[in-house]
Amino acid sequence: MTKTASLAVVSLFVFGLCIAPFAVAAPAQQNKMKTCNAEATAKGLGEGKGDERKAFMKECLSAKPAKVEKAGGAQQNKMKTCNKEAGEQNLKGDERKKFMSTCLSN
Repeated sequence: MTKTASLAVVSLFVFGLCIAPFAVAAPAQQNKMKTCNAEATAKGLGEGKGDERKAFMKECLSAKPAKVEKAGGAQQNKMKTCNKEAGEQNLKGDERKKFMSTCLSN
């Protein structure tokens, strides 16, 4: 009896591990659907537009997500941009520090 119960518990655990990735993917697809719906509405492709809306939604939902930057990538790009602007303005010392602080916080 304990072997049967143990086998059942292990089977349920493994089943849960197999199903988990699908449960995580569902919210991402729902978010994509919300985004595409909002874009369609913003472009004037409301519910009554039929084929135009269908074509747009198909294209939007099948589009691959944008490539995700490495952690810190956006911050590094911002740093490069602010550094370049500070150099163009010939800022030095405290003026440069103040400018960089303001630029990076935007």
